Amino acid sequence: MIHDLNSLVLGPSLKSKSQITNHKLDKLPDGLVRDADGITRCWWPGADPLYVRYHDEEWGTPVTDDRRLFEKICLEGFQAGLSWLTILRKRENFRRAFADFAPEAVADFGRGDVRRLLADEGIVRHRGKIESTINNAKRALELRGECGSLAAYFWRWEPARAARPTRLTKDALMELTRPQESVALSKDLKKRGWTFVGPTTVYAFMQAMGLVNDHIEGCARRAPLERARTRFTRPSGRAAMRGHDATTS
Repeated sequence: MIHDLNSLVLGPSLKSKSQITNHKLDKLPDGLVRDADGITRCWWPGADPLYVRYHDEEWGTPVTDDRRLFEKICLEGFQAGLSWLTILRKRENFRRAFADFAPEAVADFGRGDVRRLLADEGIVRHRGKIESTINNAKRALELRGECGSLAAYFWRWEPARAARPTRLTKDALMELTRPQESVALSKDLKKRGWTFVGPTTVYAFMQAMGLVNDHIEGCARRAPLERARTRFTRPSGRAAMRGHDATTS
């Protein structure tokens, strides 16, 4: 099983200066930008260095580490009503406050921890989201006991290739906020007692954790990630999904 795909997805170094100069004259399709470094990217990171690094090094890379999967779905819940950049800037504070999102540790949080977290200016101090994270840690342990790992559970919801757009443009991407797989996953998680896991939140999780490759056509990250996904070994679990038969892409 592959856990670290950085060596696969970063690809070769940047193009030569002459190639960069020539490409600067090209008109890019909607949704693509080319920064001073000559790299063509999706538009959404803007110019913020932290956001650009997240786009280049994390977003869309397949993840099988249970702790990181749990962290991401919790942070997506905290993002509700906010921007992801706001959460990203606070991510290290969240990790410190929530025991690096180890589900077994967070599941043991009590009222004193809730009070501690509500007083922590380094995170989003929202009682409902804090209590949701503690609840979801308990549900994560149950899920891990049933399926063997969170990765085995979540990767069974990877959309089939036939369900994906044949060409992912910005317009096509903007229509993918609630695909049927994220609706079904959200419904299943809620049935299991998870909270703050609506379909839009769940799809953002799927995008970030690499269950789909939503870097649009022309982004420098798309092709390397497609190659990485071809090599990637999907995790398997010991328990069959209840009422779900997923076909991976």
